[in-house]
Amino acid sequence: MTSCIVSFSGRKDGNCSAIAQVLVEALSGRGETRCYDLSALHITPCGQCGYECFQARERCPYFDDPEFELCDAVAGSDRSIFIVPNYCDYPCANFFIFNERSQCYFQHHPELLERYEGVPKRFIVVSNTGRENFTAAFRYHTGDAPPDVLFLSARSFGKASIDGDLMDLPEAREAVLRFAGL
Repeated sequence: MTSCIVSFSGRKDGNCSAIAQVLVEALSGRGETRCYDLSALHITPCGQCGYECFQARERCPYFDDPEFELCDAVAGSDRSIFIVPNYCDYPCANFFIFNERSQCYFQHHPELLERYEGVPKRFIVVSNTGRENFTAAFRYHTGDAPPDVLFLSARSFGKASIDGDLMDLPEAREAVLRFAGL
């Protein structure tokens, strides 16, 4: 079984990267695990181009950045777990950049979209606020299936999200592992 974990946080050592590490450790010995940390990657947002991707995706001026590798990894996995922080009541900018740029990946390739949407995905949101905006944003990645989302509130564990120490608590780790089915 191949698992793909994507941390969309722009912070290198925050809660999202700690959650990713907990998942990587739990998946050790259970097949191939690919883990992507967007704090270490640069995916160029859409724009400042002539919409070359509408002619052929390979013509995107940003074709060589990590977007296509990331989309391939998700589409080629047996399951994916997206870890998304909440900075202002919506998924973070890295998630929206990934989301927006994926249109180029799927452009003129409905078979890729079908394969991508067919991969079971779980979403872990590090958030102290509402769910509605996240659920709506995640629907794009799950096709007709409702998104499977864990809202992990640092506040509910007596922690501050900014400290990045949520996974130090056994009960928070257990919530993540239980949600991921590990």
